[in-house]
Amino acid sequence: MFDLLQTYNPIYSRRKFVLRSNHSGSGSSDPVNTTLRVNGRTHELSIDSRLTLLDTLRDVLGLTGTKKGCDQGACGACTVIVDSQRVLSCLTLAAANEGRDVVTIEGLSTNGELHPMQAAFLHCDGFQCGYCTPGQILSAVCTVQEVHAGVPSHVTRDVRQTVDSATLTDEEIRERMSGNLCRCGAYPNIVAAVRQVLSAS
Repeated sequence: MFDLLQTYNPIYSRRKFVLRSNHSGSGSSDPVNTTLRVNGRTHELSIDSRLTLLDTLRDVLGLTGTKKGCDQGACGACTVIVDSQRVLSCLTLAAANEGRDVVTIEGLSTNGELHPMQAAFLHCDGFQCGYCTPGQILSAVCTVQEVHAGVPSHVTRDVRQTVDSATLTDEEIRERMSGNLCRCGAYPNIVAAVRQVLSAS
């Protein structure tokens, strides 16, 4: 139905991709110019207005750490962080994220040093095949941020009480991470990794 056209833009010295419909009519869409800030770098793009953030990250910017799993928002493999909130990039249009800060797994480490959550996943064996791991790690980072902010979850026993790492149960960690599926079943180790970061912070 669609073919991916690759064009070279000498102004920005990089490749640009545009989806073009193979048939005329209401299914066609003109490219839109948008500016995305990904992992601290600004990218000026001309893309199909219907292109998802996931496809833009992978096919346009070459950031393949963000995985395409179900492409329906059900598995969490495509999770990225947008303005400090976890977002399913397969359900988000790239153009809708103009001016926002997008963080992928490639942008999580600093100066070659692993992020504490990445190190915890390694230490706790929080993965097996690794396909879901980037989304799991980014979701876990947001989980820790939510706990530090005192945000309750659906299984918080008393929302009037402050949520913190001392009172957080494994059940709460599992609920907060429930949007990310691991088909290998590494859930106990993922919970342990989140717990390790919470205990250290």
